[in-house]
Amino acid sequence: MDLNGARVLVTGGSKGIGASLARAYAAAGANVVVAARPSDELDAVATEVDGHAVAVDLTDAAAVEDLIPGVEADLGPVDVLVNNAGMETIDMAAVIDPANIRATTRLNLEAPMVLTRHVLPLMLGRGRGHLVYLSSIAGTAGFPSMATYCATKAGVSNFVRALTLELKATSVGTTTVAPGPVATRMWEAVEGTSPSGQKVLDRMNAVRMLPIADPDRLAGKVVAATRRGTRHVRTPRRLMGNFLLAEGANRMTGALLAGVRLDPTDTRP
Repeated sequence: MDLNGARVLVTGGSKGIGASLARAYAAAGANVVVAARPSDELDAVATEVDGHAVAVDLTDAAAVEDLIPGVEADLGPVDVLVNNAGMETIDMAAVIDPANIRATTRLNLEAPMVLTRHVLPLMLGRGRGHLVYLSSIAGTAGFPSMATYCATKAGVSNFVRALTLELKATSVGTTTVAPGPVATRMWEAVEGTSPSGQKVLDRMNAVRMLPIADPDRLAGKVVAATRRGTRHVRTPRRLMGNFLLAEGANRMTGALLAGVRLDPTDTRP
């Protein structure tokens, strides 16, 4: 997809991976809109990329419903939606605050699905568009002390797998980004986990299975994938077996549906 002049909406664009994505898309010539909770960081990123800031709490269902219509009405068509906003829970399932379960599910899983529901018909009507989803290596396997986070990221990955099959006969593309640890404040919070969670991290670090990625390098790969229409960005490479095994069942579904033409706007009679 040609990003020069394209309007790219990045959720969670005020810091971490989101801020790096905003900069990378802007460097590629895109008009960037960053959406996140109101903060000086949000305004600073929007100013840096010569873009627009939209203050929004994506755990608020009404705000999620209004985001796409508001951006399209005020700024114009959204050509690329980057579902980056997320939060990480680092509590054991027996002790996690139920409020954190609900908030994590709303932000990590529900918001991307609802935003897709609002932007996808518009993209299909315009005959162009690209959808990017930040999943995680945690979406391919369960990690103790991160059960809720793992569940939401597995949900995102499976949502995109099904969505990609629905869109196979259209000009709207998808990219799933599934990184391991990334050098952000979110990862710093994970490193402050419970003693049991720390044992898991210590074991992974001992066998060097989870190298920490640079957010700017990751963002560059995501922008390149958007341009080329690549369906996956996976890192680190040493865990590629994990990704391929997780993708096996979806490949079987795709093979079974070969030649079946789907209409992504079909409704029940």
